[in-house]
Amino acid sequence: MNNVIDLYYWPTPNGWKISIALEEMKLPYRTHAVDINKGEQFDKNFLSISPNNRIPAIVDKDGPDGRPIYLFESGAILYYLAKKTSSFMGNSEREQQETIKWLMWQMGGLGPMAGQAHHFLRYAPSMDPPQKLPYAQDRYRSEVARLYRVLNNNLADRLFVAGNFFSIADMAIWPWASLWERQEQHIDSFPNVQRWLAECQSRAGVQNGRNLLKEKRTTIEKNKEAQ
Repeated sequence: MNNVIDLYYWPTPNGWKISIALEEMKLPYRTHAVDINKGEQFDKNFLSISPNNRIPAIVDKDGPDGRPIYLFESGAILYYLAKKTSSFMGNSEREQQETIKWLMWQMGGLGPMAGQAHHFLRYAPSMDPPQKLPYAQDRYRSEVARLYRVLNNNLADRLFVAGNFFSIADMAIWPWASLWERQEQHIDSFPNVQRWLAECQSRAGVQNGRNLLKEKRTTIEKNKEAQ
């Protein structure tokens, strides 16, 4: 079936972005598990789709001009799917630009900084021997807090990130922000973010996307094989 999108996926924040999008957009998809704990992201077949050896990736056989398209990078995939379905980017040029702005903010800011916070706060201290680096921990904990303040201020006068409409910007940001505890953040300090987190989580598409292969998710600091 050419109308089924092939999703190469593992249940991580970046993976959740695309499973949430596919659920929200009601696009048929086939899931291919890429177990990053076992190094499957380095398999040559996967690398032919995602040469940066990262999930998620998609193959849409019904791509532009009816020809297959191979995509990696979660932000690029979100943008492609929104364009394909003419949805979740707003109804005006201004709303669409606001959506893209916050999508880029996640890709260049919250995602990388939260990822570093996870690494230095959770992963590095569990290594053998433990690598507890106070400077790095303080740096990324503080930078994530700064980004949460930016997001909190933005949400003071709007329901969702780009406005009063749910968009691919929310799909990009929510998976990372939902892990605020692992980033050692005090969510009560960001009441608008707290409200928004709950608003997004109440959506069936978000819940279904988050739960995809839920049983395979492990805590990296406890998985010595993955380390």
